[in-house]
Amino acid sequence: MAVPAALVVLGTGAISLDQARAAAARLGPVIGFLAAVLVLAQLCDDEGLFRACGGWMARSAAGRPRRLLVAVFVLASVITAVLSLDAAVVLLTPVVFATAAQLGARPRPHVYACTHLANTASLLLPVSNLTNLLAFAASGLSFTRFAALMALPWLVAIGAEYAVFRRFFASDLDAGAQAPPAAEPPAVPVFVLAVVACTLAGFALTSAAGVNPAWAALAGAAVLAGRGLAQRRTTPAAIARAANIPFLLFVLALGIVVRAVVDNGLAGALGHLVPGGITLPSLLATAALSAVLANVINNLPAVLVLLPLAVPAGPGAVLAVLIGVNIGPNLTYAGSLATLLWRRIAREHDTGVDLAEFTRLGLLTVPAALILAVLALWASLHAIGG
Repeated sequence: MAVPAALVVLGTGAISLDQARAAAARLGPVIGFLAAVLVLAQLCDDEGLFRACGGWMARSAAGRPRRLLVAVFVLASVITAVLSLDAAVVLLTPVVFATAAQLGARPRPHVYACTHLANTASLLLPVSNLTNLLAFAASGLSFTRFAALMALPWLVAIGAEYAVFRRFFASDLDAGAQAPPAAEPPAVPVFVLAVVACTLAGFALTSAAGVNPAWAALAGAAVLAGRGLAQRRTTPAAIARAANIPFLLFVLALGIVVRAVVDNGLAGALGHLVPGGITLPSLLATAALSAVLANVINNLPAVLVLLPLAVPAGPGAVLAVLIGVNIGPNLTYAGSLATLLWRRIAREHDTGVDLAEFTRLGLLTVPAALILAVLALWASLHAIGG
């Protein structure tokens, strides 16, 4: 629907062709970055990275559901941060289902952790979420400065989620499980881990050199694609599917539609609600407004709407918007595309997702994680500087 909507706003004159070109040019590098990261994540899966993760979770849990939850939190947080939230939802969630079944553990707490951390744990790096890529481009921060400012908010938000999960799913975690049968663990794909590590280093180096970090993502994806093609683990068609061209077109068209809506009155309406400055009350208000808007219109259009209004206040306000649109979607299904994808995967595994339970969990996690993350951001801005 986004592509026809973009054609409508162009055809009606709600946005000029030059303005649409400018919006597309601004989103172009972000979309290229997103495509490369999506391909990189899929190639990591083809090389067995997520199977190795499943084996590690099973061994770490040793038949104890609470230890399995810790393992899921660790892996989901790291995978979301490094390979994006799409990898955590689409590639890790099925592995978590299989691991819980192997141990005889109730899957609910571990599977819910996948979707919550896909949103909350995507605060750390510019590559962790499409919203991060947009905020990174608008903030003017380097890759390393962005990560340094968001490290503490990332940690405290994950900690808040874990504390609530332990209490909320206490009965499921107290239910018995069993140690996995002795078996040869899946081989750890050392080459893949080395490529991912080099790609992360490349993000930092290219950003410091003033080069678009998308080139580092492209290089990492190209190395794994070449290896996968040579070993016949993948095909050119599979690589093209991993880039998810329809989703990239959706992002581009949505950017044009949002630009038209913002230019035709929404900016003025929201401009009175977005506080200026980076005082603690201002940051809290900005994050809260962003979280509410993400649940009303989804986090991607919310960040496109709010970023131009937050940029004049500086990078701190931009990062407060990011905290709101990343943590806030855990409140409702409609908050983020990742949550909608996760719900579909849960249904494919014959696990019903109760709306009331999802909302109750969100009401407990979102306010706590949001407030603590903003407090941590405020402390980081004073310690490191924006």
